[in-house]
Amino acid sequence: MDPADIPGLPEGVPDFLRESGIEALYPPQAEAVDAGVTEGESLVASVPTASGKTLISELAMLSSVERGGKALYVVPLRALASEKKAEFERWSDFDVEVGISTGNYESSEEWLSSRDIVVATSEKVDSLVRNGAPWIEDLTCVVADEVHLVDDPNRGPTLEVTLAKLRRINPGLQVVALSATVDNADEVADWLDAALVKSDWRPVDLRTGVHYGGAITFDDDSQREVPVGRGERPTAALVDDTLDEDGSSLVFVNSRRNAEAAARRLADVTADHLTDDERAELDDIADEVRDVSDTETSDDLAAVVRKGAAFHHAGLAAEHRSLVEDAFRDRLLKAICATPTLAAGVNTPSRRVIVRDWRRYDGEFGGMKPLETLEVHQMFGRAGRPGLDPYGEAVLLANDHDTMDELFDRYVNADPEPVQSKLAREPAMRTHLLATVSSGFARTREGLLDFLDRTLYATQTADTTRLESVVDSTLEYLVANDFVERDGDEITATSLGHTVSRLYLDPMSAAEIVDGLRDADDPTPLGLYHLVCRTPDMYELYLKSGDRETYTELCYERETELLGRVPSEFEEVRFEEWLSALKTAKLLEDWAREVDEDRLTDRYGVGPGDIRGKVDTAEWLLGAAERLATDLELDCVVAVREAKKRVEYGVRDELLDLAGVRGVGRKRARRLFEAGVESRADLREAEKPAVLGALRGRRKTAERVLENAGRRDPSMDEVDADEETAGANDGDADAAAPSATGDQQASLGDFE
Repeated sequence: MDPADIPGLPEGVPDFLRESGIEALYPPQAEAVDAGVTEGESLVASVPTASGKTLISELAMLSSVERGGKALYVVPLRALASEKKAEFERWSDFDVEVGISTGNYESSEEWLSSRDIVVATSEKVDSLVRNGAPWIEDLTCVVADEVHLVDDPNRGPTLEVTLAKLRRINPGLQVVALSATVDNADEVADWLDAALVKSDWRPVDLRTGVHYGGAITFDDDSQREVPVGRGERPTAALVDDTLDEDGSSLVFVNSRRNAEAAARRLADVTADHLTDDERAELDDIADEVRDVSDTETSDDLAAVVRKGAAFHHAGLAAEHRSLVEDAFRDRLLKAICATPTLAAGVNTPSRRVIVRDWRRYDGEFGGMKPLETLEVHQMFGRAGRPGLDPYGEAVLLANDHDTMDELFDRYVNADPEPVQSKLAREPAMRTHLLATVSSGFARTREGLLDFLDRTLYATQTADTTRLESVVDSTLEYLVANDFVERDGDEITATSLGHTVSRLYLDPMSAAEIVDGLRDADDPTPLGLYHLVCRTPDMYELYLKSGDRETYTELCYERETELLGRVPSEFEEVRFEEWLSALKTAKLLEDWAREVDEDRLTDRYGVGPGDIRGKVDTAEWLLGAAERLATDLELDCVVAVREAKKRVEYGVRDELLDLAGVRGVGRKRARRLFEAGVESRADLREAEKPAVLGALRGRRKTAERVLENAGRRDPSMDEVDADEETAGANDGDADAAAPSATGDQQASLGDFE
């Protein structure tokens, strides 16, 4: 189909598409247009990765805006939201304004009413509905990216309920759901009252197979010789073979440690295939990687990036992941070793995908469990870059003939599993039933069941007995904790229930926080951190070998600070959960005492991304605790607010004012403080040489900091750094870090 034949688009868009190299639509895209996607018809597109799903969504949104409407693009991950916003901004020449919303769950973000397309995570959209964002009623088109993730036990119920609510608010809403090829896409289409476009077509041929015995055997029974030398690993041989044809590789492994180890080994392979220009560019990228955080992880990642390889996992900081992804797309990095999370994430196609590990540890399973077929197929889909690769290859590894046969049966020749709603799980039901009542979508038990009848769960389940049972037990819990009230048949949210829903808290988290705060006379930061860390909304750190003794001792040593009764050691599960929360709280306390990131990663066995994730979650939960304490008129509001600020900035009390200046942060705040600049007001009056010295002679940084502090003349022209100030904090990092219990201030050294 020629772009000129697409109905309903803004004037000039077909010409723009042609100028962008799209002379004709891909077959699935043409099918979507024939099904009415640019004329307001709902659609489920179940097609492989790289087959043009994003353009289908853009056609739907542009045509909706052209008709005077407003579009919402829902994604599963924050990183994907940023990527999509940048992608959609290409339509700005057609007066289409794009906005993004991913954080601050207690906000209606009214400014988004002026945007034509809004990109947001499903959790953010859910919170916008709960907070009554008025522009939600103006939506005419909603795109749900990666809709097969309704199968995910954690994120799936939110996406499912959010789509049901949006359709309830806007009865004529066009829903465009983008999915991987799944076995039951027809059920998803039935749920959304949508047409179905299902296709296996790809713009680049994908060959899938298994490497064993020095060769890849493909699904068409053809073979490619990839011999493995003595002492060589199959993964290295496969990456080297790909590089011989100027291709890149994605290697999927089952753990962070394995990703890092594999990247170190493959760096010696990729280094031999770099040009001098590539080495120079990678050196610059490696320097940027190193500057992201003061951790061993930054050093390790920078070291392999210089050689053309990288690792990618959730323990990395967001800046790390972005640098790696961009360099891989630019073909500077030749191989990435990743955990499976990358398969469902951002756009990182490659010539060859190598699934080295097809099992991973599962605690509930009790050992190493095979990956789902759909997950492996998502990895396969990363192979083959349109316009860059003549084909894509996806390869599993086997070390014997029986395993080779199993991999063909389980993954290569198998269809992906059907997606199944996880809405009936109690944690999901707690949150979404309260939100449904609080938002006024239902006011009776029958009304709740009627609303839930609009979900995928109801579409897939003929027997309503289990759903009714879960609804009844959940309502009992909400009533018992004063979140909802029942008066005959009528169910209403209490003031507390409304607040909990708007704060986007799991009601069980809210109950834990409220109980703890009511017992708190003068809570310490550790006590408050431990309180929020033992809620369901915080993923706790695992207790490793030797941790139980360490944190049991700490528990009794600081028992008076902990809010709530310490479980008996004979209550083994509860006591271990208590200690896991204490370990997580201790990390937060160390962070707020200005302990260096490299010491934290070493002490707690985490990556910089984990630290940032725990800090962000704690900041949100402490903010919610502050709001709850205020509404309940408890005496601990100030203590909670200060604990929140300290964890937000990662500083001791005396640095809170300085660290709050945009561009300062925890390390610069400490250096400024030790140079005698102790507050925002001091920044407006301080001698410029002293400020420049404390900021290590970085003129642009100093000017930006002074401007943000409100200084009338922030210019650093012709200002020389005070050398005495500049050299005042060059001590050893480990020696300089504040002690776990001491009150003295310490230099943190220069870690920029």
